[in-house]
Amino acid sequence: MTGFAHDVRYALRQLRKSPGFTVVTVLTLALGIGANTAIFSVVNGVLLNPLPFHNASRIVSMFEETQNFAQGSISYPNFLDWQRDNRSFEAMAAYRATDGSITGVAQPENVRAQRVSANFFPILGVNPILGRNFTSEEDRRGASPTVLISEGLWKRMFASERDVIGQQLTVAGQSRTIIGVIPASFRLHVFNFRTADVYEAIGEDTDPTFFLRDSYRGMDAIGLLKAGVTLEQARDDMKRVNAGLADAYPDVDGNIKANIIPLKDNIVGDMRPALLVLLGAVGFVLLIACVNVANLLLARSTARQREFSVRAALGAGQIRILRQMLTESVLLSALGGGFGLILAKWGTVAALAAVPETVPRAEEIGIDFRVLLFTVLVSVLTGIMFGLLPAIRTSRTDIGSLKDSGRAISGPRTRMQSALVIGEMAMALVLLVGAGLMCRTLVQLWKVDPGFDQRNVSRFAVTPPPSLRNQSTAAIRAAVRQISATLRSVPGVEAVTLHDGALPMEYDNERGFLLEGQEPPTGRTKNIQQTLEYTVEPEYLKTMRIPLLRGRFLSDDDNENASRVVVIDASFAQQYFPGQHPIGRHIRIFEFDSDSKQRVLVPLVIVGVVGHVNQWGLAEDASRPLQAQIYWPIMQDGARDTKSLAQGFNVIVRSKTPLAPEAFFESIRQKLLASNRDMIVYDNESEEAVVADSIASQRFSVLLLGAFAGLALLLAGTGIYGVLSYLVGQRTREIGVRMALGAQRLDVLRMVLQDGARMTLAGTAIGIVAALGLTRLMASMLFGVKPTDPITFGLVAVVLCGIALLAGYVPARRAAKVDPMEALRYE
Repeated sequence: MTGFAHDVRYALRQLRKSPGFTVVTVLTLALGIGANTAIFSVVNGVLLNPLPFHNASRIVSMFEETQNFAQGSISYPNFLDWQRDNRSFEAMAAYRATDGSITGVAQPENVRAQRVSANFFPILGVNPILGRNFTSEEDRRGASPTVLISEGLWKRMFASERDVIGQQLTVAGQSRTIIGVIPASFRLHVFNFRTADVYEAIGEDTDPTFFLRDSYRGMDAIGLLKAGVTLEQARDDMKRVNAGLADAYPDVDGNIKANIIPLKDNIVGDMRPALLVLLGAVGFVLLIACVNVANLLLARSTARQREFSVRAALGAGQIRILRQMLTESVLLSALGGGFGLILAKWGTVAALAAVPETVPRAEEIGIDFRVLLFTVLVSVLTGIMFGLLPAIRTSRTDIGSLKDSGRAISGPRTRMQSALVIGEMAMALVLLVGAGLMCRTLVQLWKVDPGFDQRNVSRFAVTPPPSLRNQSTAAIRAAVRQISATLRSVPGVEAVTLHDGALPMEYDNERGFLLEGQEPPTGRTKNIQQTLEYTVEPEYLKTMRIPLLRGRFLSDDDNENASRVVVIDASFAQQYFPGQHPIGRHIRIFEFDSDSKQRVLVPLVIVGVVGHVNQWGLAEDASRPLQAQIYWPIMQDGARDTKSLAQGFNVIVRSKTPLAPEAFFESIRQKLLASNRDMIVYDNESEEAVVADSIASQRFSVLLLGAFAGLALLLAGTGIYGVLSYLVGQRTREIGVRMALGAQRLDVLRMVLQDGARMTLAGTAIGIVAALGLTRLMASMLFGVKPTDPITFGLVAVVLCGIALLAGYVPARRAAKVDPMEALRYE
């Protein structure tokens, strides 16, 4: 232990004697280790850490798999049968989003709201900080309305009053009794569920159609596997349950399938491959940093050759010198790791802030014990990795070296340094190619036509006054018309439309339909064909600037008293009317009858064809099976859908000129509130932001890969500069002799640049071969560009060679200025 302490003290003295070397080395290592720690902290928080729920490894997500969706909604009666008939689950719980308008307070507002089964929170192991969870008696039809609220809402609206339990809260026009407060530590973000402020029991839904077997309302489920039951066993068990449902209800459940995946996979989504690619990329950055530091140590060891020769003469063995060198290397790496940890903290916060909605479980990303341990291990291994080769070379010093100059050993070290530079050039090229491919992907995505003009367009939501919910359909339509007229009167509005149903790039809504002559499928035949549905006003086309291809769009005459019409998009026409003229043809849609509460077929006549709108996002739309789209007038909604307008709808508005979105929205909001203070106007978002968010994961990857590639390029350029500078210093006497014998400055310049060019071209060639293999791993992240894209490879090679040439020019120019007489005296 005493020897180790002596080595550390001696290493510190040596580092203090060379402050420039120490600063450059520590900074290089801090960048490499910091980048690795930052990405590992993301991988750790997203992929490695268990979910913060009790029995998290046994919790799964459950969906119905359909012809169009692997993660389709479940009908509530099917869920109840799954819950009752399975043998693999301790418990199941359903959930869906719902209306979160809160009224009866000074300022009505809309908050996020979810309906959940009574055992939803018990499955997750979440207990209220006040009150209790739902009981099974509260989770059924006809139960007394109750509600759980979030800790945030409790603090904000009830000032953290302990007697909040038992108080009334009016949600969606319904007075509910508060029974508990859910802790702020509960966070869950999966498809169809986000942490909410209000939770209601799903079984006490008052809409009769919710309880129909062929009614799908965006409801999914979670399940807790019994101890010892595997995922495959559960899937087989659900096949058995579904076979029974197919026999009992062949017209509805003839093709029913369950899709069961781990809850963690549902949360992480498609981020896993992207994060693993980033982790590999940042590993290359660390290797490049190690190569640079190894080159610095090799150069420095030449200057210390006499020192180690003296130590060898005084009896120090090879192991002793090796230990001293490794101690210095690990000490440098530890300093780099410490500063790297600080850089990692800042870098992680900055990266997440740049694309905040992209990374799942972002709130769990941070510097925990595992990340600290990773940083320590990486620092130690890095110190050994970059220090071992120079240490071995130096430890082989013999006493005879006291009579030689550093030039005696420069040959092997020069070759070693050149090899290291070739390696870092190759790794830099791989990173640059990866970043280049992602940049080209982003460019290709921005070229994708979304099908509408998102400029100067924003979207917000409106919840009418609660009193409207109990009025007739005629009164609701009149109120909706008045809201629409008020919106058109706002200064700066060019076009505006009320909107229900699917919303491009945000959420979808499907409708089953039949073509002329088709009969509803029966038994275990194919599923009912579906289309995306958009319920809009006549100005929708003008607002979104969607092209009209044939016929006409909707008009004010298409109201509740007129024959029902529909406009289809180009994809619908191509799929169902190929080579035909669809104008005047009929389709029949499924709609819930307001009296019988059963599905009925309603005939619609096609009056127009419009361009296709990108529903699923710039990157995903072309790969989705469901493409067909239809539009019908909001005033021709059936009775049930008209009633739902009283609960809320979206508004899409186009401004005449570019305006600040928030200021424009506030002027609209104030105009609407002036007509009725009980109205809630909220959730404003520009369509430009919506389109950008659809490729947020690609932007996140470009941001990080670009940063790593830039860092790699900087380190590689520094590396070739350092090696060429070292070569010039070692060959100063040789250069002097050459110039004394008649060599011109241009000859010397060419000689040094040729050394750099050889290393650069060798590294580029090796890097291209490596990139051809490695970029295939990121094929799933690319769009519109192949992993072997020749343009990207060519441009990257040219850029890398250019930077290397520039880095080599400075020492080459210095060599060309050598004074022959001074060089001949150089030792």
